[in-house]
Amino acid sequence: MKVAVLKETAPGERRVALVPEMVGRLKGAGLDVLVESGAGDAAWFDDAAYAEADATIVSRPELVSAADIILTVSKPDEALLGALRSGQAVIGMLNPLADPALAAALAAKGVTAISLDGIPRTLSKTQPMDALSSQANIAGYKAALVAASTFGRFFPMLITAAGTARPAKVLILGAGVAGLQAIGTAHRLGAVVSGYDVRPSSKTEVESLGATFIELTSVGSAAGEGGYARALTDDERQAQQAELIGHIARHDVVITTAQVPGRRPPLLLTEDAIKAMSAGSVVVDMGSGPLGGNVAGSVPGETVVTGNGVTVIGAANLATSMPTAASTANARNVSTLLLHMVADGALAIDPGDDIQAGVVITHGGSVIHPATAALLADQPAGGTSQ
Repeated sequence: MKVAVLKETAPGERRVALVPEMVGRLKGAGLDVLVESGAGDAAWFDDAAYAEADATIVSRPELVSAADIILTVSKPDEALLGALRSGQAVIGMLNPLADPALAAALAAKGVTAISLDGIPRTLSKTQPMDALSSQANIAGYKAALVAASTFGRFFPMLITAAGTARPAKVLILGAGVAGLQAIGTAHRLGAVVSGYDVRPSSKTEVESLGATFIELTSVGSAAGEGGYARALTDDERQAQQAELIGHIARHDVVITTAQVPGRRPPLLLTEDAIKAMSAGSVVVDMGSGPLGGNVAGSVPGETVVTGNGVTVIGAANLATSMPTAASTANARNVSTLLLHMVADGALAIDPGDDIQAGVVITHGGSVIHPATAALLADQPAGGTSQ
């Protein structure tokens, strides 16, 4: 069975799905590894490194023609989708709950689609496969560095001949993997850090990293399934936003990390909240993306300075700004999942397997992932996902 590694084509994407050190792991399981020429260049893994690891370097047409399984970081582009054939499999971060139309297109082609973002996060055995967490960990670290480099003053308290500089006050909204890493990094940089999450269980984790946990009286627990927070009701969201304004105004830097899988991220910083912040303050919106963001007025991939001097950074995909680390982590995740699904040198699809039930989106010409299938059933004829 031939496993192929694509060169990513999405704008700004510098990661690669498999790094040279993981080639031997797949070869040891009896899999042949094909790598598109230049696939790892942007992450500083050149063709020679893959060849030395015993992968075969090929062109894009050769790869697509020969591959049984195609590994990708992001979604297949239109050119790749058109070239795929029935019986092939694609493994990547396909995000079918946000883009069920892609799942329908893959099913129509007879392609088995396997999406890393569907890994069940409550099972301990899936931790080595959890690409969402590994990439969020990198993004949270980078978010704190981006905030520090943008902020016009020091993060730590400094005592110099010119006087004493007070430490920056940093607020992290959302205490998942990304949020906790942002908290830890900002604290190590010397900032005074606070954290907030709608899940009460996160209080201990926030405090263990040296931060103060903010408790709101207007919103109760919003712990959801699978380690995620549930979506708030309209009344809860309005109460949350109103109470957060006072806390936000007291901070120099705010980093938002809240997301709900397959849905628009919750709005945490309203226009009023931003207006209450001081000139020179920095906001990093890690929830920024095609479905929206956590911050009013944030634009994915862009930096905006508001009329009152607040810098709002739409940090849509921070993990790709650290391509070597992000690719290495992703490669470990994807190779672990792939080897879980391979038996006797072939891909063995088993929807009854507790891991596969979350990640196998399409197979045998149908969308078999229940949540994705339900979204498609709710769409009007000819509709597309937004």
